[in-house]
Amino acid sequence: MSKKRVAVVGYGNIGQYAVQAALASPDFELAGVVRRNAGVPKPRELADVAVADDIAALGKVDAALLCTPTRSVPEHARKYLSLGINTVDSYDIHSSFLQLRKELMPVATQHNAVAVISAGWDPGSDSVIRTLFEACAPKGLTYTNFGPGMSMGHSVAAKAIDGVADALSMTIPLGTGIHRRVVYVRLAAGATVDEVSKRIKADDYFSHDETHVIAVPDIDAVTDVGHGVNLVRKGASGQTGNQWFEFNMKINNPALTSQIMLACARATFKQRPGVYTMPEIPMIDLLHGDRENLLARLV
Repeated sequence: MSKKRVAVVGYGNIGQYAVQAALASPDFELAGVVRRNAGVPKPRELADVAVADDIAALGKVDAALLCTPTRSVPEHARKYLSLGINTVDSYDIHSSFLQLRKELMPVATQHNAVAVISAGWDPGSDSVIRTLFEACAPKGLTYTNFGPGMSMGHSVAAKAIDGVADALSMTIPLGTGIHRRVVYVRLAAGATVDEVSKRIKADDYFSHDETHVIAVPDIDAVTDVGHGVNLVRKGASGQTGNQWFEFNMKINNPALTSQIMLACARATFKQRPGVYTMPEIPMIDLLHGDRENLLARLV
């Protein structure tokens, strides 16, 4: 079977790990990296990788991993789907992913392409665990407790706030699915922490949680990309209550996100044209290998 050619769009935290994931995969060939500043000297680790500011310069591309800030995902997805290229993104705004799915559906179907949206670890792999837990206990409550750790989406959102030169958003679990956001910011010249704090707390990424903003001189000194999740469901199987399910994970955030995105890119070639989230995809489609051999090992 010939390898599928995948392009990495964006070369931030997730993009760097996506390149590593593609290079390590036996069934993908890395077509190259698409980045805005393709004309500047390459980072050392991309010495043997094609880099371009337009995906057309990379030749045939079967799938694109959209390793861009969440708020730019819709634009990029529409562009690549209209070219007939399958896309995978890690869009992480829970309140609006259904709208994104609705917007992209006609583009994907019209151009015979497949998109997997919100394919990170939450939403993404955690969504699959929540789905399985609910199947096990249809009545009950599920609590998703993140962290403590760095949220990439929230950090990017904070960096875009006027008056912020750099930022790190930490997620602190308080239990039963309630979280505190602690945002460390390096202020731009002339900005005050009070002004910046008000702007951050008004942003949709932060407005639903208790948020604290702290000014620091150097973001690198407090940065750690580690994260984690504790998923708990307590409910009833049939008429039997007090069923308890728990899932724990401690991770390098961008490394796991990029690996899941690549697995979903693999799954795009097994779906009909359209837009999918991870709970809609058969789990075995995420894996490389002969289906019967996989079943013999996993079932």
